[in-house]
Amino acid sequence: MTVNCVLLRGVPLITSDDVIAATRLWLERAVIGLNLCPFAESVYRSDRVRFRVSEQRSAPALLDDVRSELMELHSADPLRCETTLLIHPWALTDFIEYNGFLEICDAAIADLGLEGELQIASFHPQYRFAGTQSEDIENYTNRSPHPMLHLLREASIARAVAAAPDTGEIYRNNIRTLRGLGHAGWQGLWRC
Repeated sequence: MTVNCVLLRGVPLITSDDVIAATRLWLERAVIGLNLCPFAESVYRSDRVRFRVSEQRSAPALLDDVRSELMELHSADPLRCETTLLIHPWALTDFIEYNGFLEICDAAIADLGLEGELQIASFHPQYRFAGTQSEDIENYTNRSPHPMLHLLREASIARAVAAAPDTGEIYRNNIRTLRGLGHAGWQGLWRC
């Protein structure tokens, strides 16, 4: 997937609008288009997803944004903002560092007294499930155009799970979908 950018002294400059546009395209073509998350479409189509691009370049600075966005989501009316995608294209671009940061995010949720209310799902361009090889197609279920943290309300998850016949099948269906699509099919999603 490519992101539009301008050059500043020969260095690509990606704008927040570019980052959000790439994320929306990924949501529409992969997450919703391939039905990787059967709960995403209604929230996205009703414009209840907050897209926030962090300008931070370090994990400690990003943690400040995580804390702020957790509090913002917690205080927001779920009818106006159900979930937040905190996209951080310039921080934690290495998946191993990103993966380690997730524990810090969980600790932040606890420190803010939001356990049982909010949680974070993870997406990264280099996402790799334990026990897989880097280019195994099943990793692409969580491969986003930029590193991001998906802040979710646990009440929303509980409602979605209650309404779904078998949420345990979602992951297995996603693997079957991506294996059927293959790498060439995945690349084809991003052609205009």
